[in-house]
Amino acid sequence: MRVIARRTLREFWEKHPDSEEPLKAWFHETEKASWISFNELKADYPSASILKGKKVIFNIKGNKYRLVVKMNFDFGITWILFIGTHAEYDKLDINNL
Repeated sequence: MRVIARRTLREFWEKHPDSEEPLKAWFHETEKASWISFNELKADYPSASILKGKKVIFNIKGNKYRLVVKMNFDFGITWILFIGTHAEYDKLDINNL
């Protein structure tokens, strides 16, 4: 899967250094993945939440942070829509991402 855009993750971990290693691990695992369905993704990330609109929520660093992405399995692309603290996530209208 191609992840767009790593810079978003880097800018976040520069503000939240404790998220750097978990985000790098997620990035590298996702880049190496060849998922073709949400079922395959869930096999690797059982705690990921699948939402309508092909969105997925990943818990980062023991659920301290939330990462919201949009998946396109046909083209092998993952777009980062949001990365933030759990409190910031709670304020989101996830349907408008």
